[in-house]
Amino acid sequence: MPDTLCAMRTTLFVLALSFVPVWAVVGQERPNIVLVMADDQGWGQTGYYNHPVLKTPHLDAMASSGIRFDRFYAGAPVCSPTRGCVLTGRANDRIGVLSHGYALRRQEITIASLLAGAGYATGHFGKWHLNGIRGPGVPVLHGDTHHPGKFGFQSWLSVTNFFDRDPILSRRGKFEEFEGDSSEIVIDEALKFMRRQHKNRQPFFAVVWYGTPHDPFKAADDDAEAFADLDPVSRQHYGELVAMDRSIGTLRSGLREMNVADNTIVWFCSDNGGLAKIKPDTVGGLRGNKGSVYEGGLRVPGIIEWPASIQPRTSLYPASVLDILPTLLDVTGVEYPDSDRPLDGISLTKLFDDDLRVRHKPIPFRHTGKAALVDNRFKLVTNRLNEGGFELYDIEKDPKEKKNISEQEPVIAQRMRQQLLLWSESVDHSADGKDYPEGQVDRSEPVSRFWMDMDEYKPFFGQWKSRWEYAGRLDPESRKKRKRKTAQ
Repeated sequence: MPDTLCAMRTTLFVLALSFVPVWAVVGQERPNIVLVMADDQGWGQTGYYNHPVLKTPHLDAMASSGIRFDRFYAGAPVCSPTRGCVLTGRANDRIGVLSHGYALRRQEITIASLLAGAGYATGHFGKWHLNGIRGPGVPVLHGDTHHPGKFGFQSWLSVTNFFDRDPILSRRGKFEEFEGDSSEIVIDEALKFMRRQHKNRQPFFAVVWYGTPHDPFKAADDDAEAFADLDPVSRQHYGELVAMDRSIGTLRSGLREMNVADNTIVWFCSDNGGLAKIKPDTVGGLRGNKGSVYEGGLRVPGIIEWPASIQPRTSLYPASVLDILPTLLDVTGVEYPDSDRPLDGISLTKLFDDDLRVRHKPIPFRHTGKAALVDNRFKLVTNRLNEGGFELYDIEKDPKEKKNISEQEPVIAQRMRQQLLLWSESVDHSADGKDYPEGQVDRSEPVSRFWMDMDEYKPFFGQWKSRWEYAGRLDPESRKKRKRKTAQ
């Protein structure tokens, strides 16, 4: 009887422990959290993957002290959808972010709002691109119905889209001009935010979304110098990545200086696969590039660093930006408030101290009629979901997706096809707004549009037309050509 009682007590303790956040189990304060995302950095563009010309010493150091995911996936093959996936843990087509320049629905639940409600100070720095505005990045307006503050960010210094050297950014609607590399600027500003919260003894959640290395490319001469043998565009592109890597070093050293590095989760990734016209290759020899649902369009660099709780190693476990929200909720002990609303990711906390290999929930993708499903070693791909044409690849044996094995493995192909189609039906249900309490999508959600066509931005055209990043877009003839192209 005593043995039975002891076993029962042990079972109850284990069950109770499963509901306790990681930070409480190890007896530490709630962790700070920093999410960092590059813009168009390909899977192969890191030093730790032995890129032929690019050195990334700071990313390499981060990878060696955390979990380096060798199979980490964006939410979609372009930027805005992946950003929506990060904030919601839900596939982009569920949440209205169909492609780049689509707005995130205000009916969605974000990790920022959940952590803010749990006592975290929340801040966004850099590229936003979830307010439905297209074109090169401009400062987010105070009256924007979809600015970061509408989604749980108490502090924000943000721009609508990609941004480069000497940018204009918006601090909660107030425009500010900066000088220098954009990556270094947003990291410096994010660190100021973190220092304030640390001084106030409040845990922080900071999201830093770079504009690098998205085009147009403009690097400092010193950063581009090492790539003198490359074509001018590639030279500038890689020069931007040098500065971005340096800013990662600034972030990590800043956290150490505050004595918070051990208990701060830093999660780095890119928003989609690398660009096709940059040389040398951006995707490490994988098939496809940005815009494709093959590995080159979806697989991206991914690293989680949390010295207090993570055993450093390289992992082949398939993981995704869809896992960010469930993982952070698990870590912090914050509950997701709507059990009926589908999440597409899973918590990765079990990976922190155990080298797992088998994922029990596939990673799904759907974007502009293309779709894919990653189920451990196998990946199903279709470039026309509504018409068929499914391909099956063994990613472990064939990471470059050269051999379609759907005929050799018909049972696996059929099973995964049924899984993907069933999941896609669920996405359609969500896209129609059935997940929301209202049972429908808010009709006031904006359509995708260019800021050059918006009356709210016209008062700034006069002062912006001489800026290098806007001049071409504000030229009358260029605007006419773009309007004709959009109308076709």
